[in-house]
Amino acid sequence: MNEIKIFSPGTVANVSCGFDVMGFCLDNVGDEMVIRKIDQKGIRISKIEGFDLPYEVDKNVAGISALAMYEALNLDFGFEIEIYKKIKPGSGIGSSAASAVGSVFGMNELLNRPFNKTELTEFAMKGEAFISKSEHADNIGPAIFGGFILAKSVSPLQILEIPSPIDLYATIIHPQIEIKTADARALLPKEVSLQDAIKQWANLGGLVHGLHTGDYEVIKSSLQDVIVEPHRSKLIPHFNHVKKAALNAGALGSGISGSGPSIFSLSKGQETALNVKDAIEKIYSKTGIDFDIHVSKINTQGIKILN
Repeated sequence: MNEIKIFSPGTVANVSCGFDVMGFCLDNVGDEMVIRKIDQKGIRISKIEGFDLPYEVDKNVAGISALAMYEALNLDFGFEIEIYKKIKPGSGIGSSAASAVGSVFGMNELLNRPFNKTELTEFAMKGEAFISKSEHADNIGPAIFGGFILAKSVSPLQILEIPSPIDLYATIIHPQIEIKTADARALLPKEVSLQDAIKQWANLGGLVHGLHTGDYEVIKSSLQDVIVEPHRSKLIPHFNHVKKAALNAGALGSGISGSGPSIFSLSKGQETALNVKDAIEKIYSKTGIDFDIHVSKINTQGIKILN
């Protein structure tokens, strides 16, 4: 096989209480990429559609992660990358992660899978770090592994797969504004109170337990962020109104997706998730801000081959 076309999914990182360590994979939001072998050594980006992104390999996250993997190999040929970008950069649903994951996954498939999922995550994190200025796996991990993941450690990298109830759905609103990850990080406090830290890690433990056991009441009570959300939510127009509307419509919880501006809500069942969608649309349709909104089942497969 000399060419492969893939779907690289969008992801939600942090998941309220899981800042920098937790994420989940979306089912119907993502990029498409084509990776092919070429005779010339090295990595080349030959086509980008959807958004204006750099073709220079060392300035494009897909190129950076591909280079990291390529340099770990001894090959007498190279790879060409086409990117069909459907996740807007700066949207908060894993745009850079989708690019970073897509290139290394495609190359790995064409090489008959010399690297495992954890090793692919490490390569992809090099591309993600170019955008966010730090290595973290809460978007990369779910894109590669699928479902919910907990990045227990970055050095050494350890990704834990977390099961989720079969009827858990996400509703995602993406206001058409851009928030850069580095800017959103700059808002965060360097220190937090012990009281808030205790609440946060109790919520994270509760969320992991609730996902394992399918206990929706525990999931609902755990989707609380007392450390990051109070600061970052100030960057997102009408965040509190959206969250209140989602909860009133039956959502288990809502929070900032990644560093924003997207807002996620988790619900039990597709019908409730669609009701949440309607409630959020009523709020945002009055704001004058363009937006996209999606309802997605949790994608347990992650990145996949299209042909």
